[in-house]
Amino acid sequence: MPNQPTNCHANTEQPVIVPIPPAESEELVALARKIYAEHYLHLWEPGGAEWYMQEEAYASDKIKHELADPDNLHFKVIAGKEAVGYLKLRLHHSSNDAAADKVLEIERIYLLNSFTNSGIGKKLMEFTEQIARKKNCAVIILKAMDSSDRALNFYHQNGYRICGNFRLNFPLMKAAYRGMVVLQKQLNC
Repeated sequence: MPNQPTNCHANTEQPVIVPIPPAESEELVALARKIYAEHYLHLWEPGGAEWYMQEEAYASDKIKHELADPDNLHFKVIAGKEAVGYLKLRLHHSSNDAAADKVLEIERIYLLNSFTNSGIGKKLMEFTEQIARKKNCAVIILKAMDSSDRALNFYHQNGYRICGNFRLNFPLMKAAYRGMVVLQKQLNC
């Protein structure tokens, strides 16, 4: 990408969404941990965030395994010359194996703090719908914290509705942040 500024707000070109190949697993680990640290450290008691990032969600071996799994789709967002976010989608197959019953889950949609409210999140949601249609999925689901009003408003604005809830049981997570909701969007194919 020739001579593009590193800040998408000053960039006249649109950010680019590209697949993350397995060879870039360590780059994904670093990006995921950086973004998580910007947004979610307040959820944890001392030591909890480090455990979650290094052993649970973004352990190097886990990310390598996920990148090799064809049902896990990883994409990064490039603005200028830097990765500013990533999207992880997960394809779920129904037990009766009917193609129309496949569900696509948005497992992670993360942006660096300086790129939130830039329109990239909306583009990632639209991109996800394109992938879902290509994979013959009639439903997209995602999970979000019930305490995250900003994220929930964003998902509602993009056509997602709450269809369930549950609580996380991570030992070092603060109790006030354990509540989760499941949201879904039916696609008109």
